[in-house]
Amino acid sequence: MSQNVEIVRRNTDAYNRRDLDGFMADWAPDAVVDWSNSEGWEADVYRGRDEVRAFVQQFLEAFEEIQIELVDGPTEVKDGVVFAENVTRLRGRDGVEVEARSAWLVTFRDGQQVSLTLYQTRGEALEAAGLP
Repeated sequence: MSQNVEIVRRNTDAYNRRDLDGFMADWAPDAVVDWSNSEGWEADVYRGRDEVRAFVQQFLEAFEEIQIELVDGPTEVKDGVVFAENVTRLRGRDGVEVEARSAWLVTFRDGQQVSLTLYQTRGEALEAAGLP
């Protein structure tokens, strides 16, 4: 397993534990989260560690429970690019439960995560990575 794949797994585990410091440990100072493809929550682009951290913290505070399950991977599809399909289960503070499936492309530079881009489908993410 590549170091980059291990970082995606470790960050996902930290997120599931609501360990924001652990989640942010491998992010580069100039990191970007492109959540603009979201059909629901806070569709936008977040730039820099402070904005990424604030976005993630806001997300964690909005839900009573969040669990991300990585599906069949993640996989390094190109040097420094990791594809991760996931199922996320959320329970709101009002008890409403939601399940969402999405895919990410996560890029790395010098052992640090520099971006995470959300896609609605596996196909969209793979196409964005230039793969069939």
